[in-house]
Amino acid sequence: MDTSLQAPPSLSQHPWWPRAIGLMAVLVFAMTIPMTRLANGSLTEPQWPPLFVASARAALAGVLAVLHLLWVRAAWPAAAHRRWLLAIVLGGVMGFPLGMGWAVRIVPASHAAVITGLLPLCTAALSAWWLGHRPRLGFWLASAAGAGLMAVFAWSSSAHHVAGAGLSLAADGTMLLGMVGASVAYVAGARLSREMPSSQVMSWSLVLAWPVTVALSVYWWPQGIHSLAQARAQIQPAAWWGLAYVAVCSTWLGFFLWYAALARDAMRVSQLQLLQPLLAMLISAALLGEAVPVKAWVFALAVLAVVVLGQRLARASPVPAASHSPALPPVRHLETSPT
Repeated sequence: MDTSLQAPPSLSQHPWWPRAIGLMAVLVFAMTIPMTRLANGSLTEPQWPPLFVASARAALAGVLAVLHLLWVRAAWPAAAHRRWLLAIVLGGVMGFPLGMGWAVRIVPASHAAVITGLLPLCTAALSAWWLGHRPRLGFWLASAAGAGLMAVFAWSSSAHHVAGAGLSLAADGTMLLGMVGASVAYVAGARLSREMPSSQVMSWSLVLAWPVTVALSVYWWPQGIHSLAQARAQIQPAAWWGLAYVAVCSTWLGFFLWYAALARDAMRVSQLQLLQPLLAMLISAALLGEAVPVKAWVFALAVLAVVVLGQRLARASPVPAASHSPALPPVRHLETSPT
């Protein structure tokens, strides 16, 4: 049965097709931070608890994942695939949502968007270490420059947050840890999408994590709310929409596009994520009414320049013939294979 995302052969074989679906995924992900902010509320107007959102988004997406895998009659993952699925669970299903969910209740969504500007470079650095690539020295210098920019931005902005400098810096730290988790999930997902359909990669990851995410959702259900009627009365509609978006789009559907695009043209597609901080700040300004400071735009553009330089240097350096990096299997198409 072939029920996943499909395109006419003339379109799916076009050189721009991976970048087109990658750009759609970036737009989906750019809305994650402002929608998480809507779901969590703020320190002055809290909505869903951050830990509940982080677990519930995966638990709800897990329901969709189970239905999808049953519909396509997907085979069980091979033993060789399970370590990659576990990496996606720990980094993407659990690590990034937990780090981001707590942070965006404390700092503005636009501030968090700037911090995530290092995500493409972080992913490239992890790929260099994990998959055995050998970028030039300039790549690592660019990485250090980007990390320095993020440190300066976080430190200079922390004193202006309502929560205080210490709590703001702690939020930045959890965001950085979450970014490492996301990078782990990206590398593992791109690698695995070369061997199985991208829709099944994320779906199996969510199913693997489902017992834990459901249990954590029950444990972190907000105190004082004992029924859905009470939840509707106490939680604003915008918070419900935010939770629904991060569950359906950010945690599930977006990765169908992202992993498939990365598997087919990883270097060019990964560069598209450079647009994510700027898009996230624009969406935050429009959706949340946040006044994005000029400094945030300046740092976002500076990080953009550093990451572009780092990606160019990473691409320019060939992998040595003696490298023992794992051989990658042929790239799978975006469509689900018949079962």
